[in-house]
Amino acid sequence: MAYSDAVRNAYRDDLAAIRDAGLFKEERYIHSPQSADIEVEYPSGSELKKVVNLCANNYLGLSSHPEVVAAAHKGLDDRGFGLSSVRFICGTQDVHRELEDALSRFLGMEDTILFPSCLDANAGVFEAVLGPDDVIISDRLVHASIVDGIRLCKAMTDTYKHANMDHLEQKLQMHQDKRKRMIVTDGVFSMDGDLAPLDRICELAERYDAMVFTDESHSSGFIGKTGRGVHERFGVMDKVDIVTTTLGKALGGAAGGCVSGRKEIVELCRQRARPYLFSNTMAPPLVCGALKVLEMLTASTERRDRLEENTKFWRNGLLEAGFVIKKGDSPIVPVMLFNAKLSQDIARDLYAEGIYVVGFFFPVVAKGQARIRTQLSAAHDIPMLQRALEAFKKVGDKYGILGLDKKAIIAKYGS
Repeated sequence: MAYSDAVRNAYRDDLAAIRDAGLFKEERYIHSPQSADIEVEYPSGSELKKVVNLCANNYLGLSSHPEVVAAAHKGLDDRGFGLSSVRFICGTQDVHRELEDALSRFLGMEDTILFPSCLDANAGVFEAVLGPDDVIISDRLVHASIVDGIRLCKAMTDTYKHANMDHLEQKLQMHQDKRKRMIVTDGVFSMDGDLAPLDRICELAERYDAMVFTDESHSSGFIGKTGRGVHERFGVMDKVDIVTTTLGKALGGAAGGCVSGRKEIVELCRQRARPYLFSNTMAPPLVCGALKVLEMLTASTERRDRLEENTKFWRNGLLEAGFVIKKGDSPIVPVMLFNAKLSQDIARDLYAEGIYVVGFFFPVVAKGQARIRTQLSAAHDIPMLQRALEAFKKVGDKYGILGLDKKAIIAKYGS
């Protein structure tokens, strides 16, 4: 047989090497709905324990909100479990168009097309609207799904140094001979939590006749005065050409994504985007749940405001405790540890203390940039966050990193 003992043993050796290095990614089993505090098996296969969840994308605490769950139930009753088809055959219901229209209004775009996920949206959009005579100029830290989508496109690709507008301008000048130019960035960068300077990006785009693409997956619902995203935060909602985002984070936390933007671009995606043409449509319960989320967010900014307050409390608490964190004001707060094994060890000890976090290291982040990415939710309360801070201090003290800067941590543990 093709899967011989030699092949099996080679794979086993690869897995053993990952374990021996202390870098094996372990999955933990949750026995409750997604929330700010969840029930998990601890240790694995043993009794249940409640822990504070600090690593979910549940920014607005809506993943298990009763109104969203009820809307999904109604969608299940009224429209069924699934469509068993792609959109252009017999997979489009009225609720799909209703959600696309609602997303267009919320994001401030002309039109919107739904995908099974934002990964699929990013995989489909570039190939659908760009060709070999065009160029994509992307920030070097864009999300992996954007990188994969760009690879599927025949356009020329180039990059600029992270958030470096001088370097972006140089690249735009260099590519003036191309038919179309598209600047590609994340709105909020998922590992660092910093915001793209979209106002300056749009200025350069106008100066050099380029389109602007932004992935707002980590901002839709809570960044900007009314939570529309980074393009709202910087006052350029009318200047961005393409927004991709997800319904799997703040906007309900289930699944689904979209391309939202200029009408012609969206229509080309309907005609050409392969993940749209060849993947089953979003399930009706997910569509109806997302519609309820948008209704709630349009009615009030209460959850967005609470998230902002929790973020300030958490950032200030970590800094006062002596941790190295990435600067910013988004609810993504990376605690920098710089050593991959150290990030795993500290995450494991925090889990034992009742705090659910995960260590991130290469290839998820660059070598020498290992971290624990903490994420705040509107569902957290201050006593929860205070409890988490005390656990961080206890574990940080155990490893002797409190008050140390980057150089001192690397000198102690390596990078």
